[in-house]
Amino acid sequence: MLKSKTRWIVRESDQAKTKEIAAELKITPLVASLLVNRGLDTVDSARFFLFGKEQFHDPYLLKGMDLAVKRINEAIEKQEPILIFGDYDADGVSSTTVLMITLRDLGANVQFYIPNRFTEGYGPNENAFRHAAENGIRLIITVDTGISAIHEANIAKELGLDLIITDHHEPGPILPEALAIIHPKLPDSVYPFRELAGVGVAFKLAHALYGRLPEHLFEIAVIGTIADLVSLKDENRLIAKKGLENLKMTNNIGLKAIFTLAGVDNKSINEETIGFTLAPRINAVGRLENADLAVELLLSQDPEEARSLAEEMDSLNKSRQSIVNTITAEAIEEVEKNYPIDSNHVLVIGKEGWNAGVIGIVASRLVEKYYRPTIVLSFDKEKGLAKGSARSISGFDLFKNLSTCREILPHFGGHPMAAGMTLTIDDVAELRSRLNSLAKEQLSDADFIPVTYLDHEVRLEDINLSTLDELNLLSPFGMDNPKPKVLINEVAISTMRKIGSDQNHLKVLVNENGANLDGVGFGLGTLVDHISPSSKISLIGELSINEWNNIRKPQIFVQDIAVNSWQLFDHRGGKRLSHLAGSVPKENRKFILFKKELYEKIDSELIEDVVIIDHSEAAKDLDLTETNTVLVDFPTSKEILFDLFRGKQPARIYAYLYKQSSDFLSTIPTRDHFKWFYAFLLKKGPIDLRRYGDEIVKHRGWSQETVTFMAKVFSDLEFVTITNGFITLNKQAQKRDLTDSITYQTKQAQLLLEKDLLFSSFQQLKDWFDQVIHESVETEEEKTNGFKTIY
Repeated sequence: MLKSKTRWIVRESDQAKTKEIAAELKITPLVASLLVNRGLDTVDSARFFLFGKEQFHDPYLLKGMDLAVKRINEAIEKQEPILIFGDYDADGVSSTTVLMITLRDLGANVQFYIPNRFTEGYGPNENAFRHAAENGIRLIITVDTGISAIHEANIAKELGLDLIITDHHEPGPILPEALAIIHPKLPDSVYPFRELAGVGVAFKLAHALYGRLPEHLFEIAVIGTIADLVSLKDENRLIAKKGLENLKMTNNIGLKAIFTLAGVDNKSINEETIGFTLAPRINAVGRLENADLAVELLLSQDPEEARSLAEEMDSLNKSRQSIVNTITAEAIEEVEKNYPIDSNHVLVIGKEGWNAGVIGIVASRLVEKYYRPTIVLSFDKEKGLAKGSARSISGFDLFKNLSTCREILPHFGGHPMAAGMTLTIDDVAELRSRLNSLAKEQLSDADFIPVTYLDHEVRLEDINLSTLDELNLLSPFGMDNPKPKVLINEVAISTMRKIGSDQNHLKVLVNENGANLDGVGFGLGTLVDHISPSSKISLIGELSINEWNNIRKPQIFVQDIAVNSWQLFDHRGGKRLSHLAGSVPKENRKFILFKKELYEKIDSELIEDVVIIDHSEAAKDLDLTETNTVLVDFPTSKEILFDLFRGKQPARIYAYLYKQSSDFLSTIPTRDHFKWFYAFLLKKGPIDLRRYGDEIVKHRGWSQETVTFMAKVFSDLEFVTITNGFITLNKQAQKRDLTDSITYQTKQAQLLLEKDLLFSSFQQLKDWFDQVIHESVETEEEKTNGFKTIY
């Protein structure tokens, strides 16, 4: 058995609708079911999603657009200096770039300003506005920020600045007093699509200013749209599709410099190129230094300058990765030491010196590890302030819950799943207490168990290139249109091994009814040690096409693996138990000893997990439910092994089965051996086995053990008496069969047990335990010794 990391829930599709869509559009049932699960459950909506030409909405449907365009055009005409006030993440950078390109094209006198994360924090601030006014600015346009800037809007008004706010973050109960607020989520908004990213709102303003669809800006707008994890439906899907197409042919010097440095093949650009290549590098700049560098790179017209900026960006990204790893380790230590998850529904942790620019990533990692809403704070003890980033789990709306704490959060903003904030260090404990109380009211125990929702259960025979090509019709993938995750259930393993320089990745080939599929699991290399080659595995992941040397074949990127039945791990013949112990999970493990004398040889660190089973009642009473059971030594009988496992449900059995000497490989006396030995005793009379035993051994070529064994058998049958080493033949003994001897029976039983347990193949041993565990044992009377044998 191998438990999955999360609960797997396969979505159920309406089978009637799936069949109808598949038949009408001539697509596979897999793709049809994915469409139905995404709410595209009519033939028309599915056809439109896959093949339709969607149109962008009229930008003037956004409230305030007419006022904003009029004021901007007036500033352009009068050559008034305009300031674009942006944000330091990928959405803010791309939003700033979109408006900079637009206003420059229209002849505006424009500049941009992005606040420093460390000295100014998130969003508009009074000092920046005052500085702008002193430098002649009369119009400020915010992008991807500003909806919470109530104080700053008042300052702008006081300074005689016109303020246009474009944003997409959740609006609070009070809105800033600005000349215009362009926001799709305003309470009285009639705009048909509410889920635009910050760059999407900036793109709509550009659309209105140009008076036409600015297709040249798609390649910039797609960056923030995908990086900010907004819903990839409606206009966002259009921006993403058209943006990715344009990126493959981009002439943007800055983007080309990044792609060259990162080794990106333009033909292979997709949403993951942004998620794993572009966005992390852009975000790294704002996390560690000033995000101006990223905007300058995207606006650059000089290849040499662009190359230099791209190299600096890449270097900052590597530094960011190192810093994140260090802080994550410290944050985990803080949780384990001071805020254990069994008493904290929400994790709120902080420390002086933590880089405020990366704590959002650290929060995400803690959510992944502990599956708790998490706030990570950086303390500035000189100012008495804590700057934080928060990430949540399904069922706990961060923005809504933080809104109840407004009086101790002078600055905060965000979404249901992510937020940023500033508060005093003195109020951190209060925030922790309040959020934990709210979480206790809103979250159940089940909410703290991670869930992976799967789109479909597929058979290997249904996975082929044409199906995977069809799947790509659903792309680009993202929020509300995730890359399909599938379940492949109970398939056999052909090969499985660790790969990578650190051996931390997994390579597997599975098969079912003659069909095969390659799989790669990044970061799953350790699972190889916990999966028996004979097990049937269930795996989840994302299907794709692997292209190598012009050969295309299906593969799956494995994200998790489970084994639903008990597993056997064969360590027979192993020399050191300590080597085995390292591969056995510490949780719920038991080391079974059948012989007490071996107890002293067990390593001290394993002692607490050792159980001595030297009689049947102890075997029957031992609970092995979901245990990792190690059979250290060889059992004294089959019965005790039956009693240990019959009808029980261990997770794994590790067969070490140490035996000092083998009965199976020793000389086993035949009836002729016994006849000769009887005749010898009859002829010689009473003899001292201690004195003449060696002569018999040398004369017959037997072992001392063989002679001793035959003597004990004769003693059991009352053919002889043995006193102080002297063996005397009992000439009045009744004729009896050798199999009446307990010693003989025990020897034969040990031989059969060794055959079953030590000299069997892996599969034979697995079948043997299967029969015992499932109580489907067929037995028959062994004719030679009256012993029950399992087959």
